[in-house]
Amino acid sequence: MNHFYTPNAIVCKPYLRAIKTPVTLSALTSVIAEQDGAVILGGNEASTWASRWSLWGIRPYEVFECNSKERNPLVKLQQYINRYRLQQVETMDSPCPFVGGWIGFFSYDLGRFIETIVSVAIDDLRTPLIRLVLYDRLIAYDHGNKTFWLIVLDIPGDPVSVKEKFDILSTLVKHAEKTVIPSFPEHELQLDSMEGFHSNMTPSDYFRSIDRIQRHIYDGNVYQINFSQRFSCPCSISPIHLFQWQNRYNPSPFSAFLQSDNLALVSTSPELFLSVRNGKIITRPIKGTRRRYSTGPKAKKSNRVNFRDLVESEKEQAELNMIVDLERNDLARICTPGTRRVIQPRTIEEYPTVYHAVATIEGDLACFSSNTWLYDILKATFPGGSITGAPKIRAMELIETLEPSRRGVYTGCIGWIGLDRMVCLNIAIRTILIQNQTAYIQTGGGIVADSNPTAEYEETIIKAYALLAGIKAVEKTVSIGSKQKRKISTVDPLLPGSKKNENLRK
Repeated sequence: MNHFYTPNAIVCKPYLRAIKTPVTLSALTSVIAEQDGAVILGGNEASTWASRWSLWGIRPYEVFECNSKERNPLVKLQQYINRYRLQQVETMDSPCPFVGGWIGFFSYDLGRFIETIVSVAIDDLRTPLIRLVLYDRLIAYDHGNKTFWLIVLDIPGDPVSVKEKFDILSTLVKHAEKTVIPSFPEHELQLDSMEGFHSNMTPSDYFRSIDRIQRHIYDGNVYQINFSQRFSCPCSISPIHLFQWQNRYNPSPFSAFLQSDNLALVSTSPELFLSVRNGKIITRPIKGTRRRYSTGPKAKKSNRVNFRDLVESEKEQAELNMIVDLERNDLARICTPGTRRVIQPRTIEEYPTVYHAVATIEGDLACFSSNTWLYDILKATFPGGSITGAPKIRAMELIETLEPSRRGVYTGCIGWIGLDRMVCLNIAIRTILIQNQTAYIQTGGGIVADSNPTAEYEETIIKAYALLAGIKAVEKTVSIGSKQKRKISTVDPLLPGSKKNENLRK
């Protein structure tokens, strides 16, 4: 019996409309965030979702969610995905690969339903294993030619017509054209201390764990483990303000904002987990990090030294090569033999607070036409090898015993799954989870035989700096605003052509 076969899939027809508007990206983000079920992918000029796009979604048509009590979450997921498909429209001229479908996240802990991992870490946050939301009305922005598009799906049986959906989106854009944007002051991305932020382990605990990892490596049990610690702090600020600050001062290719009744996610991830387009699959693991200074009298000199150090580091080169081999092996399980290839060798990329080493692997999917396609892809590749270690299963087993808390969304993935089987998912690193007025930030790095424990500990701090700085900066703005009325700027540096308008509340 085929549990995945859906004989009467709902066929959804896409409609697209290009629009001319002076709206700014941040103004649109502010307006969309006030809507039910708002989701934002990108919204800054560094965005590379769907190659070069930013996406805003509202008012979801359907929500799929499952927790750790679900026996077969991947089977249930594929069944839901198969319930809908996209009608191919030859006249559709939008270059945007995503024209409606599912947007959401997969928690790292979904991996324990793919491999048998003994449960040791505490599941204190209890985030869903999977939360995907079906969006039938979207606003898309093409960073290549500076064009906005309205995208809607005609779903059989939906009481809301295509015209009504376009009207709703058009109204939101018009409101955004007249929306005033809070001006958040820049904050040093390098904090002086971690005061006010609590870790789920002490420095001594961290160093003892590093010692245990290296003993496992010396004994031949594992070659590398991605080990992390989780920071937390009280957080009463609006998650969308935090997202706006990150997009302004710490823009990233795969930034994301998601919210539900119980949690909000603010992601500034630089890493692509998987992209599926026209039957080809791509993954881009990151391994190797050095600090990058944004300001200061010695910033340029320090950055030159750190950049060259990362380029020449034999340890970092070996670490990335190890993960590239792991990812190639994962893709081999779902790709046509002979099609896997490294299309971009080790490259150093520059971000506001760090330098990263990255490589790109591609293959032709053998399962693309199967009705188990997503099940097969996730079973072969999830979670990403860059955030587990090698070999993957043994690394995951050791992570479970070394990290006191389950990871939840951290090192899972966030992104979209189109009704036409196009996919784009990030690795959920540099991601803030806000729940019950507490912000959680987890950072880590790959531990190998010659890792320096102090340097590895400092790397986790460096990676957390920009996220923690954002919280402090927004808190400072809110504090000042509560004491006195402040003049706020409506000029958005993210997009030319912004203009001053009166604030319009919906």
